[in-house]
Amino acid sequence: MISFSAVFIFIVVMYLVSSVKILSEYERGVIFRLGRLLPQPKGPGIVLVFVPIDRLVKISLRVIALDVPPQDIITKDNVSVKVNAVVYFRVMDPNKAVLAVEDYLFATSQMSQTTLRSVLGQSDMDELLSSREKINQHLQEILDRQTDPWGVKVSNVELKHVDLAPEMIRAMARQAEAERERRAKVIHAEGELQASEKLSQAAAVMAKEPISVQLRYLQTLVDIASEHNSTTIFPVPIDLIKMFLKMPAEDGK
Repeated sequence: MISFSAVFIFIVVMYLVSSVKILSEYERGVIFRLGRLLPQPKGPGIVLVFVPIDRLVKISLRVIALDVPPQDIITKDNVSVKVNAVVYFRVMDPNKAVLAVEDYLFATSQMSQTTLRSVLGQSDMDELLSSREKINQHLQEILDRQTDPWGVKVSNVELKHVDLAPEMIRAMARQAEAERERRAKVIHAEGELQASEKLSQAAAVMAKEPISVQLRYLQTLVDIASEHNSTTIFPVPIDLIKMFLKMPAEDGK
């Protein structure tokens, strides 16, 4: 017959075995003893939790990648877009993550969504598309400051997708095409200006040496002849025509 002492020892052994908890290297245990928080988190390794006196809350210290769902945002220049992002954060103080907020994962997610709408609502569409690195840095600083009382450290924020309405995409395409045409016209005008300056300089040099005009004329004829044209048209200097016009007048005398 089993004695009472043996049963008692068996119950004590089973209680001690059930009180042993093992925490991984990336986990910390926040223990409440009789409702009061123990000063230091426990772990990693073997931790004794005496139920029902103690209550253990496990907190992971690994970096968490939080996917922020698409948010409908109206930018500063009244453009409607959908933007989603990813937030990287980790728990730095397990005690604060348990005491300061009911659910730090849910709270960080909601804070990320509201901050995303607030910050992007103050940005222009062009800034949203061209200055993502600056916006990411600004979002990270705001979220890190807001989650610091919860013992959470936001290390990085990245905008993933910026979805535009089809009519907005067409409008931006027309704007880009107009911008390219403007640049082409400016470059053409600059080329004309530089060419006119060079022609002016060349005319000044030819004015000093009249024979250079004749040399240039002969060079032009050579260039025309090298094209293998069936018909060649070349200019005749007006001075040469004047010489033939004067000849009959001299014969009449």
